[in-house]
Amino acid sequence: MNISKAKEQIRNAVRAYLTKDEFGNYVIPVEKQRPVLLIGPPGIGKTAIMEQLASELGIGLISYSMTHHTRQSAIGLPFISRKSYGGVECDVTEYTMSEIIASVYDLMEQTGVKQGLLFLDEINCVSETLSPLMMQFLQYKVFGGHKLPEGWVVVTAGNPSEYNDSAREFDIVTLDRVKKIDVSPDFETWKEYATAAHVHPAVLSFLQNRRDCFYQVETTVSGKSIVTPRGWEDLSKMLQLYEQNGISADEDLMIQYLQNGRTAKEFMVYYDLYNKYREEYPVDAILDGEIAEDIKDRVSEAGFDEVYTLIGLLLSALKEDVRECIEEHRVLESVKLCVNEFKTASEEGISPSANMARLTERISRGRESGLKARSLTREESDRMLRTLSCLYDLSEKIAGTDDYESALGIIREEYGKLVRAHNEKAEAVRGRMDNLFAFADACWGDDKEMLMIVTEVTADPECVSFISMYGCDGYYQHNKSLLFDERSVEIERQIAQLDL
Repeated sequence: MNISKAKEQIRNAVRAYLTKDEFGNYVIPVEKQRPVLLIGPPGIGKTAIMEQLASELGIGLISYSMTHHTRQSAIGLPFISRKSYGGVECDVTEYTMSEIIASVYDLMEQTGVKQGLLFLDEINCVSETLSPLMMQFLQYKVFGGHKLPEGWVVVTAGNPSEYNDSAREFDIVTLDRVKKIDVSPDFETWKEYATAAHVHPAVLSFLQNRRDCFYQVETTVSGKSIVTPRGWEDLSKMLQLYEQNGISADEDLMIQYLQNGRTAKEFMVYYDLYNKYREEYPVDAILDGEIAEDIKDRVSEAGFDEVYTLIGLLLSALKEDVRECIEEHRVLESVKLCVNEFKTASEEGISPSANMARLTERISRGRESGLKARSLTREESDRMLRTLSCLYDLSEKIAGTDDYESALGIIREEYGKLVRAHNEKAEAVRGRMDNLFAFADACWGDDKEMLMIVTEVTADPECVSFISMYGCDGYYQHNKSLLFDERSVEIERQIAQLDL
């Protein structure tokens, strides 16, 4: 299955394992909670989905690569203790707490999180001396006499032996104690993730047209060559930083992340072409509605590669506008919730400034705790920082105000300014989206290029959220007509199949 379906399977398992009965006990006892075993090639997102799940479920996450562990670090060090059995004192060997188990308790102590995921990667690469102990842990969740706390679900992962020389096949006894999920790379699934993660548009547009380059593992006379989704994402981030710092990317950079000479060379050629069109086409002017006739003439006569790249440039710029607008909306909603909480706490007998300080302190602590527990995404963390920035500004505005009525009046006025500024920005973004559809209509009408734009906008969750909140006449018009055209084709196909 693809990584998205695997993620859903793990989510369901976690929800089931963390279900309690009316007495507060877990319905499935710890020893019956089969750990999940993800088996799939490297770089397809096994670790990434664990971070996403921890964030979405609001639980903690501890990750370990088992190749780094010896018997001692996994189960702890032996020591001699003195015990009495039947009146006879004996020396007994015990073990210090396992580093893995201790890290779970440390996280619980630091963050207050009581439930979480323990992710053990490269589980099928453990040393032979550690292998029997892993069997015990997978069934009983015990290392060296120290048990994994209740409420922590074990997820493991490994690569098939053809991808890792150190990997070993699990025996039947081990497989009978896990929930095994085989994962394979899938471009469409990764594209959804990559769009939300703002992967470089050149990467997305290249792979959209060259899906055979998405995942490659080959053995040649020169050794193994590999291209993975992880490699594409890491290269994307590096390209964005190179562009931000005015550094030119070359083929030497590409080959560091795309470890296949042919693919690296082909993407370098496309990236150069992408930058060429980015310089030649006035993307911002087009989105602002300033469509010069020579541009329309050039686009109308351009080849598919040029048109495809231009559409990618336009959509990339628009999606960045939409993302910033949606994120600003979420921050304002967060600030609004805090203001409501500020109003509710006004009857507790503390000053407005102290009340606001208590609010900001709680949010700040929550963010720090979430980062330690790894239950916050980068976007969520940034959103909390921006919320805090707004609250700090409000705190300065109400400093020295003793009564809540005056403080609330100031807050309403300042919040209103933020909302009005946001609405102006949203209106400008809506205009740019309408201009995109007007440009596409002028150049191509309802041809395949328009269908490509409508499809990409529809597939982007943030664009859909933006349109649902602020509307877009151009999208409604062309989406409706294209859907009608597709339905007409389907009706004609069905009629043709009838035996009249």
